Amino acid sequence: MPGPLDGIRIVDVSQVAFGPFATMILADQGADVVKIEPPGIGESTRRPSFERGGLTAVFANYNRNKRGVAVDITQPEGLKIVQKLVADADVFVQNWRPGVAERNSLGEADLRKVKPDLIYCSLSGYGPTGPYAQRRVYDAVIQGLTGMPAVQKNPDFPMPDLVRHLVADKGSALFAAQAITAALFARDRGAGGQHIEVPMIDASLAFFWPDGMLRQTFIGGDVSPGTTTTDSYRLWHTKDGQIIYLLATQIEHEGFFRALGHPEWIDDPRFGTTEARADMDNRAALGALVEEAIHSMTTEELLQRMIDNDVPATRVLELEEVLKDPQIVHNNCVLEFEHPTAGRYRQAGPVARFDATPQDPRRYMPPLLGEHTEEILGECGYSAEDLEDLRSKGVIP
Repeated sequence: MPGPLDGIRIVDVSQVAFGPFATMILADQGADVVKIEPPGIGESTRRPSFERGGLTAVFANYNRNKRGVAVDITQPEGLKIVQKLVADADVFVQNWRPGVAERNSLGEADLRKVKPDLIYCSLSGYGPTGPYAQRRVYDAVIQGLTGMPAVQKNPDFPMPDLVRHLVADKGSALFAAQAITAALFARDRGAGGQHIEVPMIDASLAFFWPDGMLRQTFIGGDVSPGTTTTDSYRLWHTKDGQIIYLLATQIEHEGFFRALGHPEWIDDPRFGTTEARADMDNRAALGALVEEAIHSMTTEELLQRMIDNDVPATRVLELEEVLKDPQIVHNNCVLEFEHPTAGRYRQAGPVARFDATPQDPRRYMPPLLGEHTEEILGECGYSAEDLEDLRSKGVIP
């Protein structure tokens, strides 16, 4: 079956990560996503890097299950093509800087003339107005502005650092995908079309806030002391590698002490209760003892002892090991595909699984540039002669 969003069409002119990841989530759930790119080299993620057979890894990972159209929207005939597509669509997604859509005659007011109940989604770095609205922006910049590097300090090297993947882009995409489905639901209940704004700075701060800004949540000085999740996020060095563990309950602390071979710490007044461990002097003393105990064991030995004592823990997997992890294999998290030109490749599959409307993640391969141009324009009523005329003018390839 095609998924719960079967029958929904999305016209997507967004590029790179934020927009394409949001629309891929919706495509995986059955929406017909028509991805529009400029003729020539297409969007920037098609530039050769981890490339084979006309497909790059980054483009493939953000554009599964979409159909691709190459069209020059700066020409009147190209603009008309987009308008025809929108007239039969439910959602339009763009991530141009504020004002660009309007200059291209693809702003909300322009497209609502051809589709009155359109869900129009504008994705941007900073929002439509404000002191930064016209600045260029990328994921790392948003990380810095929302405080993420401040909590990436490794206790061994206490300097701010970046999360080394597109956490701002991808986290923001989740908000955008959810907002689009909410707007579609509201339209079904009579709200009509509407304009959704999702600034990456807003989404990223909202994504980071719940546990990253605990010390900034209550205003005033009468707040009890505490620890944050980030205080306990660290790699611990064993005799031959690293291990990760996290303790949230008294039972887990007691299991941890047993795993380290020190059950006597359970009855030690400095370490035996949550309140005692919150004392800064006691925390420091326990930390030194824990580090010594961990360093005395091999990773595999300690990991097995932690598992035996029901302690949440793992060793650090190398990227190739992730693909072979028993739980990841069992959950079928990673899917393999065969592309007609790029050959065999793998991707993380759709996360949400619907039992009544199961989606097919293999419905469409990530499109080659303009791969479905003739198909989709044919659906819009363009004849073979029309296509040849558009091709002669450079509107389509």
